[in-house]
Amino acid sequence: MFWIGVLAVAVGLMISIALHEIGHLVPAKKFGVRVPQYFVGFGPTLWSRKRGETEYGVKAIPLGGFVRMVGMFPPARTVQSEDAVAEEKLRRRGLVGWAKNVTEEAREVSLEELEPGDENRAFYQLSTPKKLAVMFGGPFVNLVLSFILFAIVVSGIGFTVYTNSVASVSECVQASVEGECAPDAAASPSVEAGFEPGDVVVSWGGTAVEDWAGVSAAIQAGGTDPTEVVVERDGTQTTLTVTPTLIEREVRNEDGTTTVQEVPYVGIVSAIDHEPQPLSAVPAMVGEQLTATVGVVLTLPQRLVSIAQAVFGSGERDPNVIGVIGIGRVAGDLTEASADSGFTAQVANILVILASLNMALFVFNMIPLPPLDGGHIAGALFEGGRRQVARWRNRPNPGFADTAKLMPLTYAMVILFLGMGLLLAVADIFRPVVLT
Repeated sequence: MFWIGVLAVAVGLMISIALHEIGHLVPAKKFGVRVPQYFVGFGPTLWSRKRGETEYGVKAIPLGGFVRMVGMFPPARTVQSEDAVAEEKLRRRGLVGWAKNVTEEAREVSLEELEPGDENRAFYQLSTPKKLAVMFGGPFVNLVLSFILFAIVVSGIGFTVYTNSVASVSECVQASVEGECAPDAAASPSVEAGFEPGDVVVSWGGTAVEDWAGVSAAIQAGGTDPTEVVVERDGTQTTLTVTPTLIEREVRNEDGTTTVQEVPYVGIVSAIDHEPQPLSAVPAMVGEQLTATVGVVLTLPQRLVSIAQAVFGSGERDPNVIGVIGIGRVAGDLTEASADSGFTAQVANILVILASLNMALFVFNMIPLPPLDGGHIAGALFEGGRRQVARWRNRPNPGFADTAKLMPLTYAMVILFLGMGLLLAVADIFRPVVLT
């Protein structure tokens, strides 16, 4: 069951990434931009096929995807001869010179992609609204997927509820971890009282109950006194007499701490059901998830510092930030842990993980830094805003924004993201998030 959960989330994540890239591909083609490649994954190509002018395929490393559009960067404002460019490169030294060289090389690669007939098919020539539609299309798909998946869980499957129906009866008071009873173990109060799986508790000690919370509260209130319990079995009500016993259990206090206390014990396990909610409940849940995800992203630097301290020191591991390995581990653990709750509960857990991942992809990609989609969106907004200000001031059109100048920042962010991924991978292996 562990590996089924891992595989299900891995496949779901790759589908989400593929749909994210389609969110870029469709508007780009709609607006006439030539798109030579659409790929899921990075590295060596495993499979590809060309349809029209676009090559579609899958690559070996399933950690993302890309849509390559021609003419991402506009040409330089002034055109220099090849000799002048070469001479300028020789004069450049140090970090500033490297940044200028990277910028110029990005422009050259962008212009080299343009073929005869592409004069009006470059990305940089799109209007600001069209650029925003192309770059926002990917994250928007993830937001929609998150909403749909949460809607399936909330309104299609429903929230998990513990009913007043008995799922199983414990044979003894203290069973082993595997659920086996020792030869000299005392029989549980539920066995002595005659409870059977499938019984529906109608009342406990004269108090009517409608759910497991009511059953649990009645057990705690009754203590260890003999108590009459009315159950419905095969359509007929039957009265049983149960005498709870005391066992030691960890009890969570109001301040979040836990203490070991003696509590009444019967030995019946509640049956789990799913209660669908109206669709009107979905937006609030999505809004809460969005707010929580934004909060995590805004505090990501200090969270990464905390994770580093946990990996290389004795700090606590932050459970809210995990990498690809951690996602797989959580998916497997949840699938394995919910095996007794049924297939529906396992599907719900997988869908919640995928919905949360799509929300994370949406929020993370909206960070206004290259190479993320938010960086391209910020560039388009800057270009459009500058043109609008020029119109208000009756000044000439300032032209396209020279986004190639952001390439040095792009390289720096790629290095930071790779470092973050490596740190999370180490943390997921040596200080994994453990489900409680």
